[in-house]
Amino acid sequence: MDTVRSGSPFENLASYSRAARAGDYVAVSGTAALDDRGVALFPGDAAAQTREALVRALDAAAALGARREDVIRTRIFLLAGTEWRGSVEVHGEVFRGVDPANTTLHVAELIPQDCLVEVEIDAVASGPVPQR
Repeated sequence: MDTVRSGSPFENLASYSRAARAGDYVAVSGTAALDDRGVALFPGDAAAQTREALVRALDAAAALGARREDVIRTRIFLLAGTEWRGSVEVHGEVFRGVDPANTTLHVAELIPQDCLVEVEIDAVASGPVPQR
């Protein structure tokens, strides 16, 4: 199995990777729009948080040989009460033409303070793991 880590303090605490690849399958862990200290970027803006989280998740997938076009499933977790439309529209912009399976749902709580959105991506990589 190949893995990539972002350096998040959560990764060390919970012993997980930002993304992992087994064979051609790539799974990207829950990804949020956080700065290096774990503080939410774009407070109160679910669309901006979604865009940043998807960019980070796609970057992690790419580090393991999966392109945007290889994504087969996404999940968007929204903090309960968060307006969902902006997040869904951003997802539509990012994945237009790929049209992966998607689940979008409200959850009672997200761990990072002021985090409104967390995303996950699953892909079947079309390329090899890039040399690091």
